[in-house]
Amino acid sequence: MSPYTVLFFLFALAFTAFASPVDTEGATFIEKRSRTGRGTWFDVGLGACGKTNKNSDKIIAISSDIYGNGGYCDKKVKIKNTANSKTATATVRDECPSCGANDIDMSPSLFEELGDLDTGVLTVTWDFTD
Repeated sequence: MSPYTVLFFLFALAFTAFASPVDTEGATFIEKRSRTGRGTWFDVGLGACGKTNKNSDKIIAISSDIYGNGGYCDKKVKIKNTANSKTATATVRDECPSCGANDIDMSPSLFEELGDLDTGVLTVTWDFTD
């Protein structure tokens, strides 16, 4: 192996380490980006974040893939229904083990801001806000 190959490998390894997400205060920070997934609704109660909510609260449950160790609890999320362009803001308060990576489960009142409960499933885009 040439010295240039070794040098290139070490440079690439160092660059990868600096580009990795950082874990601060238990949250794994993912770059701000819009996610597209299924939006469903559920009757809320005591969530994985340890807080009890009501169906009138604007909360969501995020997939276990993102929830991790709960570092996103109480983070704000902006959600958009792709079919009608309605938007709403919510707070992460629960984990959704049955959700796909970019899917969210919403409180009934939040779901109703974006669509009709009888629809049951919406296609939504969402991302964490500052």
